[in-house]
Amino acid sequence: MGILKSHKTKGVMYKFRALPVVLIAVMLFTSCIFKKKGKDEVSSSTGWRYNDPDNGGFEVALGADQKTGPGLVLIEGGRFTMGQVQQDVMFDWNNRPRTVTVSSFYMDETEVKNVDYREYLFWLRRVYKDYPEVYRRALPDTLVWRSPMGFNDPYVQYYFRHPSYNNYPVVGVSWVKANDFCLWRTDRVNEQLLIDEGELNPDPNQSNEKNFNTEAYLAGQYEGVVNQLRPSLNPNQTERRTNFEDGVLLPSYRLPTEAEWEFAAYALRGNTFEERIYERRIYPWDGHNVRNSSKKNRGQMMANFVRGRGDLMGVAGSLNDNGSITVDVKSYWPNDYGLYCMAGNVNEWVQDVYRPLTSEDVEGFNPFRGNVFTDLKRDANGSVVAKDKLGRLYIDTVKDADVANRYNYQKGDYRNYRDGDLQSAIPGGGGQDFTVEDGKKGSLRMYAQDNSQNANDFVTLINDNARVYKGGSWRDRAYWLNPSSRRFLDQEGCRDDIGFRCAMIRVGSPAGL
Repeated sequence: MGILKSHKTKGVMYKFRALPVVLIAVMLFTSCIFKKKGKDEVSSSTGWRYNDPDNGGFEVALGADQKTGPGLVLIEGGRFTMGQVQQDVMFDWNNRPRTVTVSSFYMDETEVKNVDYREYLFWLRRVYKDYPEVYRRALPDTLVWRSPMGFNDPYVQYYFRHPSYNNYPVVGVSWVKANDFCLWRTDRVNEQLLIDEGELNPDPNQSNEKNFNTEAYLAGQYEGVVNQLRPSLNPNQTERRTNFEDGVLLPSYRLPTEAEWEFAAYALRGNTFEERIYERRIYPWDGHNVRNSSKKNRGQMMANFVRGRGDLMGVAGSLNDNGSITVDVKSYWPNDYGLYCMAGNVNEWVQDVYRPLTSEDVEGFNPFRGNVFTDLKRDANGSVVAKDKLGRLYIDTVKDADVANRYNYQKGDYRNYRDGDLQSAIPGGGGQDFTVEDGKKGSLRMYAQDNSQNANDFVTLINDNARVYKGGSWRDRAYWLNPSSRRFLDQEGCRDDIGFRCAMIRVGSPAGL
């Protein structure tokens, strides 16, 4: 006590001397925070403050970051070697290795499930009461299970509808139907976000063209059941609708591109040290084997596939992959991005049009083949034309040749034109030149030589409707489990071993916040 007392005066004096220093530090720190915040709220071009009614109320969402949509996982992008990593036993020569960069994006954790697709069908049937054909055309083709020399008929009736298969991947869905599902999913997710924001009330009575559509809402063509609009800082209006600049609505769900799908499947983030990839993968996991190499699960299958002719699941009592057909979408182990069944279970549709030589001329950044440029149809005043009877906005399709002319590309060097993407159907006349709609000459040499004696009899499955699918399935040998392998099918076609999953662009920081 004596020591404390003897130093009491000195201690008090010390405290009084230290107090101004602490206050100054706090004030400096606080001023830095407010200074930084104020700087963000002021235009660097004009000096005018954002979100200020006295300056006209120009609203800017500050510090907004993209939300992760339902079911999605962030895939941090980067450089990787896309293409063949194993012997080309099919001798297709369609997958030359090349270095590309994929921007960050989101991807479904699992394949789209039967229960997800049934929810989609339920909504279509409930809303499009006067257009039952919309529902019928969206139905998956359950007859894909039929086999001329096998008894798979029970799956025709039970696989899609029975609750035991709720969490199994939907099959019998064409590329076109998969894209329609993505559009529907975008609208339902954004509608729920607006409900969560308090702007809309749930509207179970939507019918026909009077249903929520993201594009129609942003264009001011959907009224809905409004709960409370956002307050407006514009002195000329008191409230307004949510717009895309508010950062509330999500970008569109879509099919992943071939490059995105392959990048996500390899998940090389688990095989890198700094910027060095120390082992290229053959499958979405390490090693050259299809069995688990960890001590805990050693020897267990990493995916479901055909081990040998007629061997789809192993011997009773010791089933090798526990799946005679497809399996639950969360079976086996996820890859290093947390994605399930990127090998086996079902093949998956991707966006790209199939071309054997795509690897020779695609972009090095976000490579993709199949661009079709579209624009909303507008009147002379620039206003968007009204929706059609199904509630869809009218779209003007802009062909690649039109885009080329618009941006003064050199003649004959149109994107997706050199190799026949603009028009690839073979009309009568075989290998002769033909004239496309804009009057420019095209060539069918990619299908038949001009001097061929049997040009009229030449047939090809490669055209603008041929879409890529990847991943291997329960029907495939291990060779097709390699993410680089690629095959194609007509976009209207469907099978019992092809499903899909959705993707979405990542806006803003590639790594997220």
